Amino acid sequence: MGQFNNQPDFGTEAKEILASDDINNTTNLGGACLFVGTGGSAKVIVSGVQTADGYTPTAAEAVTFENLPSGSFLPVIVDYVLVTGTTVGAIIAVK
Repeated sequence: MGQFNNQPDFGTEAKEILASDDINNTTNLGGACLFVGTGGSAKVIVSGVQTADGYTPTAAEAVTFENLPSGSFLPVIVDYVLVTGTTVGAIIAVK
């Protein structure tokens, strides 16, 4: 989704997701925008974050978006949603 070569400017895939703190065993969302069904806070790892060693990011690279209203989109492209620090519900990843 977005202004990338050979990609539409709208979502073409959507799936409900569950947050997880186990990044190594969680599916990377591959750069998805999030729809928040139930408002709150979302602790996410933004897409494209590089660690010092070039491997999978950890919770140390996560940021928390607070006061997200119900029925809204988080206009940030993310790879992971962490459980710790996330209070939003009914999360749908849109790509």
